[in-house]
Amino acid sequence: MPLSRRPTSDPYAVLGVTPEASPAEIKAAYRSLVKRHHPDAGGDPQRILALNAAWEVLRDQVRGGLPPATTNPPAPGPARADRRRSTSGDRLLSEWLDQVYAPIERLLGQVIDPFPAQLRALADDPYDDRLMDVFCAFLAQSQKRLDKVESLYRSKVCPASAHGFGLSLYHCLGQVQDALAELERYTMGYVDGYLHDGREMLREAGLRLLRLQEERRRLEI
Repeated sequence: MPLSRRPTSDPYAVLGVTPEASPAEIKAAYRSLVKRHHPDAGGDPQRILALNAAWEVLRDQVRGGLPPATTNPPAPGPARADRRRSTSGDRLLSEWLDQVYAPIERLLGQVIDPFPAQLRALADDPYDDRLMDVFCAFLAQSQKRLDKVESLYRSKVCPASAHGFGLSLYHCLGQVQDALAELERYTMGYVDGYLHDGREMLREAGLRLLRLQEERRRLEI
């Protein structure tokens, strides 16, 4: 039977803060208590459950909600009896690749490529606040880049002639967004499952991005 995610007492009291505490104070209190009571450090699992339940109630106040993954995949274009691309279609595709896809590819690479080195640095001691702060800064910067990616993706409709390509790009964005959400959860509770899932999602997104790069070259021929 799944455990209830709602705490049985005041979540502020569970985290040892007042309702007037700032988001930064709430986040710091949660991280500190989780680190102290984590089972890997000999802590009480029931205490961790209480802390996590309190955090579930308060995290929207702290984080303001993660930006949602892109929700609207590119609409399929109408069937065409004549499959030859017109000069106008070639121009639209070229503009979309240059103005939308190219900067998106660059921004996604700036999130995916540095991640292994960031993870290796954190692995030296995940409970070291300095190392964790560096890792959190990387995630925050990555989220800013992904916000730009989503804005670019919505800025211009993907040409119908590249519908499959645009759909694959949409799925890549979703994988990276979901990965950042899982990694953010790991930094708050040191739950290894979140770290594993986030790492695998980024790995899959990296492979998809490589396939997109190959497909782009074919589209431009």
